[in-house]
Amino acid sequence: MDVLAAVAAIVALVLNGLIAGLFFAFSVAVMPALDAIDQDQAAAAMRSVNQKILNRVFLLTFTLAPVLSLAAGVLLLVSGASLPGILALAAAVVYFVGSILVTSVVNVPLNNALNDGKVDWAGYSPRWTRWNHLRGWACVLAVALLGTALHLW
Repeated sequence: MDVLAAVAAIVALVLNGLIAGLFFAFSVAVMPALDAIDQDQAAAAMRSVNQKILNRVFLLTFTLAPVLSLAAGVLLLVSGASLPGILALAAAVVYFVGSILVTSVVNVPLNNALNDGKVDWAGYSPRWTRWNHLRGWACVLAVALLGTALHLW
């Protein structure tokens, strides 16, 4: 049980870190770069990104991060590691609310509006980026919670 908890927590930590890095890269490089070019070109590039990001590697990483955080939390609690288990469960909740929920409620609808021509780049980029910052910080917090759980355990 301890080995399974350790594997789940370590893999969850890595997956959360990968998504945090992706959101960070968008916040500090991709969106500023797109904001610096012609709005029509920026919108076209983002539409392409929105299509290409829907791939197996991204989707598995994005969805398994909270699942493995949850599994690690349950396994740690079952093995008697209360505080580490609670921290891993907190990581799952933070990731779910800050990443999956925000993505579903804000970023994907904005992407759809951009794809459908219902919003121009000037109306899209600031709002999308603001919410992306939140997603990134939520993932960073999940990484910190999982790292602390592993350290304490």
